[in-house]
Amino acid sequence: MSGLAPARLNGRDVVRVGLGGLRARPTRVVLSALGIAIGIATMVSVIGISSSSKEELLRRIDRLGTNLLTVSPGDTLFGETAKLPENAPEMVARIGPVTSVGATGTVDASMRRTDRIAEEVTSGIAVQAASGDLLGTLNASVRTGTWLNAGTGRYPAVVLGSEAARRMGFDRAGGQVWIGGRWFSVIGILRSAELAPEIDRSALVGWDAAEKYLGFDRHPTTIYERSTDAAVPDVREVLARTVNPENPEEVEVSRPSDALEAKAAAAGAFTNLLLGLGAVALLVGGVGVANTMVISVLERRREIGLRRSLGATRGQVRVQFLAESLLLSAFGGIVGVVLGTVVTVGFALYRGWPPVVPSWALGGALVATLAIGTVAGLYPAMRAARLAPTAALATV
Repeated sequence: MSGLAPARLNGRDVVRVGLGGLRARPTRVVLSALGIAIGIATMVSVIGISSSSKEELLRRIDRLGTNLLTVSPGDTLFGETAKLPENAPEMVARIGPVTSVGATGTVDASMRRTDRIAEEVTSGIAVQAASGDLLGTLNASVRTGTWLNAGTGRYPAVVLGSEAARRMGFDRAGGQVWIGGRWFSVIGILRSAELAPEIDRSALVGWDAAEKYLGFDRHPTTIYERSTDAAVPDVREVLARTVNPENPEEVEVSRPSDALEAKAAAAGAFTNLLLGLGAVALLVGGVGVANTMVISVLERRREIGLRRSLGATRGQVRVQFLAESLLLSAFGGIVGVVLGTVVTVGFALYRGWPPVVPSWALGGALVATLAIGTVAGLYPAMRAARLAPTAALATV
């Protein structure tokens, strides 16, 4: 006569048995799953908020353009600050792919709200000569008033950058400021120039007016140029030699959008730190699940003994408790994913960013949840499977 074969548990039976074990202790299950949910929600929201911020930054870069290059003087062989030639902007404009050129030049003068303020109190505002094409080259715009033109650029008129206007207490065009020992009329205030933050902190006067009233030597200190996107590498290669053919090593060329891209990379590095904190929270949640399962095994020894006496194998007992651990973790993981997604969307909409939750983050969160559930439930499941039926039934 052949021996009796143990009954097999299919997938549906395993899930039903696992859910039955969890329903018997709902409060403990919720508290244990909460630890997993907090860890997963932290990780999903950190990745989602970082991705949303990075997407907004990349959209800003696309909107502002990556085809803006700046030229500034470097150092001479003797360590002194070099000077760009007076005709440097005209030379840059002759480069084939270049579409627009603007320039500024530092003026040895300070700006004050009135002539009664001490000369050394400048509020950190630089006075600069500006070419008429500067605004179009930077893709900047006037918030109030008007920009310098061929007429106003010859007279004592000034346009304030957004930060300069704030520091001077101007919210609209009009009024006067004291520059270089005479009054200048404020004819315009700019919106923030994101690719040229130095413009925000500047008071801009016409090229001719700066020479006539402020002793400007007409040497540009910064040249801004735009070309077609495809031509940027080639233009960058020839800019220094074009600006100063005799000493190209005294010319520095940079691309302002690189700073924004570096900012996006720095944000990613900070995200890694926050992900580490989320991983710690997830680990704590896993310890909570393991603790719950160990206590469950101790409390259910008679149940385990009865099942073993009725024919359940060690493997079936092990699968039952491992299934409970996985279901408990999965419950916490799903709640955490939903919570993290809601936090990401809410924060992104509040900041005016496009909400972005990468699909790999959601998949990774669920995989991490199942991994935590497996590790946390492995020892309790093995411990339950090792219980002898007679010893378990004898437990009071």
